[in-house]
Amino acid sequence: MEKLLSLLVIHQSNFLHFIRIAIFIVMAWIGGLKAFQYEADGIVPFVANSPVMFFFYSKDAPEYQQYKNPEGKTVQKNVDWHKENNTYLFSYALGSVIIVIGTLTLLGIWFPRVGLIGGLLTFGMSLVTLSFLVTTPEVYVPNLGGDFPTPRFGFPFLSGTGRLVLKDIIMMAGGLIVASDCAARILAKKKSPVEARVLV
Repeated sequence: MEKLLSLLVIHQSNFLHFIRIAIFIVMAWIGGLKAFQYEADGIVPFVANSPVMFFFYSKDAPEYQQYKNPEGKTVQKNVDWHKENNTYLFSYALGSVIIVIGTLTLLGIWFPRVGLIGGLLTFGMSLVTLSFLVTTPEVYVPNLGGDFPTPRFGFPFLSGTGRLVLKDIIMMAGGLIVASDCAARILAKKKSPVEARVLV
């Protein structure tokens, strides 16, 4: 048991790098998918209902509910509506931003100043994502009726979409951890010349 504990301590810095790699994989993958129609359609409820993002679209919520494309299926009239809404243009831009944030975070392995920015941006992006738990109706189970003796819809009953959003709290924590590690490395570099002069 003691060997395992020692091994975990010895490789702590590698685990921090693993967090960076994990953040990059998630960001690059999801950011890349923003170039595809089904993913662009999927983020519409979040953006349209967000008080800080809704202006990126030309249509007001909840009009989008009439033009949802099921994953794996394309309905041309819905696609046309999304084009008018700027759905795809915004999604391309958002995907690019997400990939850049992931790349900055990954570069923190070698460049702490760059990684600090990436970690803080990861935290900020996750904060915006988690705000969807307050602004997006689709994150909770809708009231579709049923025979349950107690209500099982609305807060705290997260839908599949809501459960996906909630996981971003892990990304938020990861962003802060790698940012703090980069900050410690930056400070260590600044202190080392001073400490060297004191020792002399």
